[in-house]
Formats: sequence, C-alpha cells, structure tokens
Amino acid sequence: MSEYVVILEKGRGNWSAYVPDLPGCAATGRTRATVLKRIREAIEFHIEGLKAEGEPVPPPTVSAELVKLSA
Repeated sequence: MSEYVVILEKGRGNWSAYVPDLPGCAATGRTRATVLKRIREAIEFHIEGLKAEGEPVPPPTVSAELVKLSA
C-alpha cells in the first residue's frame, strides 16, 4: 500500500485537491469530505490508467510538515 501526499485548497465555494507525485491527478468538491472522497477515487483511477498503458507508477516522494508560527 502506498501513501501519497494530497494538497487541499479551500476556494470561495469549493475545495480542490491534487497529488504532487501524480501530475494531472486532481479533484474538486463542495466540501472537504467530498473532495477527499473524490481524490481517493482519482488516485485509484490515475494509477489504473498508468498500469493499463504500461507506464510506470511514480512512487510517493513528496512529504509534508505543518509548521506552527506565533506571529
């Protein structure tokens, strides 16, 4: 099982998500929960497509860290 970093961004009326290690893999949704569900589906679909085309599946390489600041 692989774990990919997913970047979530809140917009004015929706959420968006993308996977830095899987170029072109993105999703949107009205809520955070919806976009998380859709990005999971998008990741699975993206990887299935790569395999079907005989392309290599990029391994997870991106990591993330939250940095707290007191400003």
